[in-house]
Amino acid sequence: MSASSKNRTNVRVAVDAVIFTVDEDKLKVLLIEMKKKPYTGKWAFPGGEILPGETTEKAARRILSTQTGVSQVYLEQLATFDEPSRDTLGRVISVAYFALIPSADVKLKTTERYADVRWWTATQLPKLAYDHNEMAKVAIDRLRAKLEYTNVVWSLLPERFTLTTLQRTYEAILGRDMDKRNFRKKILSLGLLTATGGKTEGETHRPAALYRFKRRELAQVEML
Repeated sequence: MSASSKNRTNVRVAVDAVIFTVDEDKLKVLLIEMKKKPYTGKWAFPGGEILPGETTEKAARRILSTQTGVSQVYLEQLATFDEPSRDTLGRVISVAYFALIPSADVKLKTTERYADVRWWTATQLPKLAYDHNEMAKVAIDRLRAKLEYTNVVWSLLPERFTLTTLQRTYEAILGRDMDKRNFRKKILSLGLLTATGGKTEGETHRPAALYRFKRRELAQVEML
């Protein structure tokens, strides 16, 4: 065996998924509680090594389905995290993805690998395992940027929604209040929404009109 072979590092490739939702007017991310040492009790984004013959995107979709039970949602490659010391158990390069899912009808589930799984407010995370706090920051910055020039917010909303719900979703992600009149004027002028003809029911206040996106797929448009 040559000297170069002896010094060759066993590099593994993993995928981590930053899964966002908006619930109770807050931007939240999905975290799992780890069991394996030396990370026992630490929280992290769901992830794992890619399987033989699997692309990183297929691995991300597998993780998304396993942890949330949903599949037809927006998914995008975020960044590669390759700091040599990011995992104390060996050299692992992580290809991170982020996904956007509506909070309704999501049934969280875990596997025997994890102690727990739950939603956390994205801006109030604990000290995470690996470099996942940095990963969270990169993901939040990317999401906020995409709100400005795409219609990607559709993937966080149910099929039908009110303009108030849409505005609160933007506010939850951006971390700031928006003027109601200006927001509605701009959103309706873009031609992305259509009124369903229905209204909210069973509420104490005045029923609100329900809208839907004409197309639930990514498009570039000056939203903000």
